[in-house]
Amino acid sequence: MADITVRRLRDDDAERVLAIYQAGLDAGNASFEITAPTWSVFDAAKLPDHRFVAVDASGRVLGWIAVAPTSARKVYAGVVEHSVYVDPAAQGRGIARLLLATLIISTEAAGIWTIQSGVFPDNAASLTLHERAGFRVIGVRERIGRHHGRWRDVVLLERRSPVVT
Repeated sequence: MADITVRRLRDDDAERVLAIYQAGLDAGNASFEITAPTWSVFDAAKLPDHRFVAVDASGRVLGWIAVAPTSARKVYAGVVEHSVYVDPAAQGRGIARLLLATLIISTEAAGIWTIQSGVFPDNAASLTLHERAGFRVIGVRERIGRHHGRWRDVVLLERRSPVVT
């Protein structure tokens, strides 16, 4: 991991970020989405202060993490939903864990008290990652949507900050 650095996501990362996103979608176990959005749609949906990439020694983006607000209502200003994706060729190296740890520090510093996520039950690696990062299962939304012609459940996870009260 010494050769992996996390930094803020920049606009010039767009092509790699969207390619990694699409690779995750193509694998079929990351999201109900089928196609990554355009950069302008992605950029508009994610909070700018909480977007990070993991890069190797050459500067190549290996993974990304970002959050979106869960609601426009002021009472939910401290609640976000995150996404984390790692290039399939770089998986298993702790990159998602590093990105998630960075995100937790960033969101807590900004007064965000809850990070939530929805994960397909068959995505065991993601569920383990989140559990190790202090997320807890809130419940399972059964048959919440169709994906590639079949009903899928989603495990709802959240991490409550012990710092932001």
